[in-house]
Amino acid sequence: MFFNESLRGRFVAFASGHGVASMTRQDEIEGFIVELPDELDDDLQEVLEAEYDALMDEQMLLAEADPELVSHHVAGVMVTLADGTTRAVRIPPPIARRLFEHFTPGEVHEIAQAIAESVENPVTGPICHKPPA
Repeated sequence: MFFNESLRGRFVAFASGHGVASMTRQDEIEGFIVELPDELDDDLQEVLEAEYDALMDEQMLLAEADPELVSHHVAGVMVTLADGTTRAVRIPPPIARRLFEHFTPGEVHEIAQAIAESVENPVTGPICHKPPA
Protein backbone atom coordinates (compact mmCIF):
# COMPACT_ATOMS: atom_id res chain seq x y z
CA MET A 1 0.00 0.00 0.00
CA PHE A 2 1.46 3.31 -1.08
CA PHE A 3 0.02 6.77 -0.51
CA ASN A 4 2.75 8.45 -2.53
CA GLU A 5 2.69 7.90 -6.30
CA SER A 6 6.43 8.42 -6.66
CA LEU A 7 7.24 5.79 -4.02
CA ARG A 8 4.79 3.40 -5.67
CA GLY A 9 6.55 3.94 -9.00
CA ARG A 10 9.95 3.33 -7.45
CA PHE A 11 8.77 0.04 -5.92
CA VAL A 12 7.20 -1.14 -9.20
CA ALA A 13 10.42 -0.24 -11.06
CA PHE A 14 12.51 -2.02 -8.41
CA ALA A 15 10.39 -5.17 -8.68
CA SER A 16 10.48 -5.00 -12.48
CA GLY A 17 14.27 -4.64 -12.36
CA HIS A 18 14.34 -7.95 -10.50
CA GLY A 19 12.13 -9.60 -13.12
CA VAL A 20 8.94 -9.41 -11.05
CA ALA A 21 5.78 -8.21 -12.77
CA SER A 22 3.31 -6.40 -10.55
CA MET A 23 -0.25 -5.19 -10.76
CA THR A 24 -1.16 -1.76 -9.46
CA ARG A 25 -4.61 -0.49 -8.65
CA GLN A 26 -6.09 2.57 -7.02
CA ASP A 27 -7.31 1.94 -3.48
CA GLU A 28 -11.01 2.62 -2.83
CA ILE A 29 -10.19 5.24 -0.19
CA GLU A 30 -6.79 6.67 -1.07
CA GLY A 31 -3.43 5.54 -2.37
CA PHE A 32 -2.28 2.64 -4.48
CA ILE A 33 -2.06 -1.09 -3.95
CA VAL A 34 0.77 -3.01 -5.60
CA GLU A 35 0.21 -6.75 -5.94
CA LEU A 36 3.08 -9.15 -6.54
CA PRO A 37 2.90 -12.79 -7.62
CA ASP A 38 2.49 -15.31 -4.78
CA GLU A 39 5.17 -17.71 -5.97
CA LEU A 40 8.43 -15.80 -5.40
CA ASP A 41 11.54 -17.54 -4.18
CA ASP A 42 12.55 -16.71 -0.62
CA ASP A 43 15.67 -14.70 -1.52
CA LEU A 44 13.80 -12.53 -4.01
CA GLN A 45 10.96 -12.03 -1.57
CA GLU A 46 13.43 -10.86 1.10
CA VAL A 47 14.97 -8.36 -1.34
CA LEU A 48 11.53 -6.99 -2.26
CA GLU A 49 10.44 -6.81 1.39
CA ALA A 50 13.62 -4.93 2.33
CA GLU A 51 12.96 -2.37 -0.42
CA TYR A 52 9.30 -2.12 0.59
CA ASP A 53 10.28 -1.55 4.25
CA ALA A 54 12.73 1.19 3.21
CA LEU A 55 10.04 2.87 1.11
CA MET A 56 7.55 2.59 3.99
CA ASP A 57 10.04 4.39 6.23
CA GLU A 58 10.32 7.09 3.57
CA GLN A 59 6.53 7.23 3.23
CA MET A 60 6.21 7.67 7.00
CA LEU A 61 8.70 10.55 6.96
CA LEU A 62 6.80 12.21 4.11
CA ALA A 63 3.52 11.80 6.00
CA GLU A 64 5.00 13.18 9.21
CA ALA A 65 6.26 16.22 7.29
CA ASP A 66 2.80 16.94 5.82
CA PRO A 67 1.01 19.34 8.21
CA GLU A 68 -2.42 18.31 6.93
CA LEU A 69 -1.79 14.61 7.56
CA VAL A 70 -0.13 15.17 10.92
CA SER A 71 -3.09 17.20 12.15
CA HIS A 72 -5.39 14.20 11.59
CA HIS A 73 -3.38 11.78 13.77
CA VAL A 74 -4.56 8.65 11.97
CA ALA A 75 -2.79 5.38 11.23
CA GLY A 76 -4.14 2.42 9.35
CA VAL A 77 -3.37 -0.97 7.90
CA MET A 78 -5.07 -2.43 4.83
CA VAL A 79 -6.61 -5.90 5.14
CA THR A 80 -8.28 -8.11 2.55
CA LEU A 81 -11.60 -9.64 3.51
CA ALA A 82 -12.76 -13.13 2.50
CA ASP A 83 -14.80 -11.69 -0.39
CA GLY A 84 -11.68 -9.98 -1.80
CA THR A 85 -12.52 -6.42 -0.77
CA THR A 86 -9.92 -4.37 1.03
CA ARG A 87 -10.55 -2.27 4.09
CA ALA A 88 -8.46 0.09 6.17
CA VAL A 89 -8.16 -0.82 9.83
CA ARG A 90 -7.70 2.41 11.77
CA ILE A 91 -5.18 2.20 14.58
CA PRO A 92 -4.80 4.97 17.18
CA PRO A 93 -1.41 6.65 16.58
CA PRO A 94 0.11 5.80 19.98
CA ILE A 95 -0.63 2.10 19.42
CA ALA A 96 0.53 2.24 15.78
CA ARG A 97 3.78 3.89 16.85
CA ARG A 98 4.41 1.13 19.40
CA LEU A 99 3.61 -1.56 16.81
CA PHE A 100 6.01 -0.08 14.24
CA GLU A 101 8.75 0.25 16.86
CA HIS A 102 8.71 -3.52 17.35
CA PHE A 103 7.43 -4.96 14.05
CA THR A 104 8.11 -4.41 10.36
CA PRO A 105 5.24 -3.00 8.26
CA GLY A 106 4.78 -6.50 6.82
CA GLU A 107 4.45 -8.00 10.28
CA VAL A 108 1.95 -5.33 11.35
CA HIS A 109 -0.05 -6.13 8.22
CA GLU A 110 0.03 -9.86 9.09
CA ILE A 111 -1.25 -9.11 12.61
CA ALA A 112 -4.09 -6.95 11.29
CA GLN A 113 -4.94 -9.53 8.61
CA ALA A 114 -5.08 -12.32 11.22
CA ILE A 115 -7.42 -10.22 13.36
CA ALA A 116 -9.67 -9.46 10.37
CA GLU A 117 -9.83 -13.17 9.47
CA SER A 118 -10.68 -14.03 13.07
CA VAL A 119 -13.49 -11.46 13.10
CA GLU A 120 -14.89 -12.89 9.86
CA ASN A 121 -14.60 -16.45 11.16
CA PRO A 122 -15.29 -16.29 14.90
CA VAL A 123 -14.52 -19.28 17.07
CA THR A 124 -17.03 -20.12 19.76
CA GLY A 125 -15.89 -21.67 22.98
CA PRO A 126 -12.48 -21.55 24.62
CA ILE A 127 -9.71 -20.22 22.41
CA CYS A 128 -7.34 -22.97 23.54
CA HIS A 129 -9.36 -25.56 21.55
CA LYS A 130 -9.02 -26.03 17.81
CA PRO A 131 -12.10 -24.98 15.86
CA PRO A 132 -13.89 -27.80 14.06
CA ALA A 133 -12.63 -28.35 10.52
